[in-house]
Amino acid sequence: MWAARGRPLVHVQHDSAEADSPLHPGRPGNRLKPYLADPPDLLVTKQVNSAFHGHPDLHAWLQGAGITDLVVCGITTNHCCETTARVGGNLGYGVLFALDATHTFDRTGPDGTTLTADQLATATATNLHGEFATVVSTADLLRST
Repeated sequence: MWAARGRPLVHVQHDSAEADSPLHPGRPGNRLKPYLADPPDLLVTKQVNSAFHGHPDLHAWLQGAGITDLVVCGITTNHCCETTARVGGNLGYGVLFALDATHTFDRTGPDGTTLTADQLATATATNLHGEFATVVSTADLLRST
């Protein structure tokens, strides 16, 4: 849908260096989901939580294309998506964070308290909105493009 609107599309793939990670290139969890059918204008591979720290250089590509605004969506909300939004905001991009187009999982903290995926998503939205990004819904985003 995004590509059909003539918007540049970037896919980001986490290629873990850890052999036992589900995101290692040789494991099934590394594959991009089949619903990502539109070919991207750029495929970034990374081994850390930010798409801005991968290959090829996302920041250089965006600058070369004259792109000043971006939309962040994907997995996981509070790791790769949040970190990419923070770095993008720090680099001066106008970042829209499509919260309902991200996903995360319950996590247990060092004190043994488990936060639900919904609580973590709410915390991410609270952390980002108005400082690093503007948190939006997918419906609002699609209406405005």
